[in-house]
Amino acid sequence: MVADNQHNGCLPERVLKGEAGSASPAVTDAAVEATVFSEDDTRAMMLAIEQARLAREQGEVPVGAVVLDGQGRVIGKGFNRTISAHDPTAHAEIVALRQAAQAMENYRLPEASLFVTLEPCAMCVGAMLHARLARIVYAADDPKTGACHSVLQVPEVRQLNHQTRVQRGLMADECAELLRDFFRARRLAARHARTSDT
Repeated sequence: MVADNQHNGCLPERVLKGEAGSASPAVTDAAVEATVFSEDDTRAMMLAIEQARLAREQGEVPVGAVVLDGQGRVIGKGFNRTISAHDPTAHAEIVALRQAAQAMENYRLPEASLFVTLEPCAMCVGAMLHARLARIVYAADDPKTGACHSVLQVPEVRQLNHQTRVQRGLMADECAELLRDFFRARRLAARHARTSDT
């Protein structure tokens, strides 16, 4: 089930634009309902935003994630590091999941929740389902590669042997603005570099 918190965040025009794809016949109708997030949820997303800012400082796309255990303790955190690690799998969610699995000494995290600033891609959703997460909470939709709601609805596929609860829209505007600022600055830097060469 995908729950919506009246999402209205917009993502960078050049990188994250387009229309959401239609669901395949093997996908259930996503149940979109109003979500009331708790103060603990907001604190967790703020921690994910801190991670996203760390990514930005290193020149990475500013996406951050944290994993909380069933008691609400942080057991994993991460930010995008695909460029610095030369690793196409080093998305914030994967980094956080690896840290959480090491902390729990188990690749299954059945009571855990993952909070991330941008809708996960298919790779990351797949890893979350393999980890048997109880819940995924993301901030901003990703209409280019989002695999929870925007392009694909992977958690809704009936044939999968595990389903997890997905909630969207928590602090969406803040996270979308972080992405917009990053890509705006990168475009300005590229434009300045071109004019300096002429």
